Amino acid sequence: MKVVIADPKSGKSYQIEIDENKAKPIYGMKIGDELDGALLGLTGYKLEITGGSDKDGFPMRRGFHGSGRKSLLISAGPGIRAKGKKLKKTVRGEKVAEDIAQLNVKVKTYGSKDIKELLGIEEKKESKE
Repeated sequence: MKVVIADPKSGKSYQIEIDENKAKPIYGMKIGDELDGALLGLTGYKLEITGGSDKDGFPMRRGFHGSGRKSLLISAGPGIRAKGKKLKKTVRGEKVAEDIAQLNVKVKTYGSKDIKELLGIEEKKESKE
């Protein structure tokens, strides 16, 4: 499962890949639930689940209970681009399951170390030639 971590303070996002063993404690959580960052290697951080998409690209939708897919008549939110029109779109429920390929989270509480340091991400230095 890919996890995209959004950092509201810096405006950047970081993508990491976690294996199924690390993802098992996340299964069953819903959009809006708080998650301990230690599960993803971010000790001291608290993260909030904001959404995601399944293996076929269908977005998770808050308010649609369960983890299955369903076609809904919706006018706004994930999966809709046309304004003012109601469209029938297939969306996935708000519960995290094994079928989720990408999970989006944002930082709620920061830890003592920087995210880049904990994830082992190095910044690319621009060379002036």
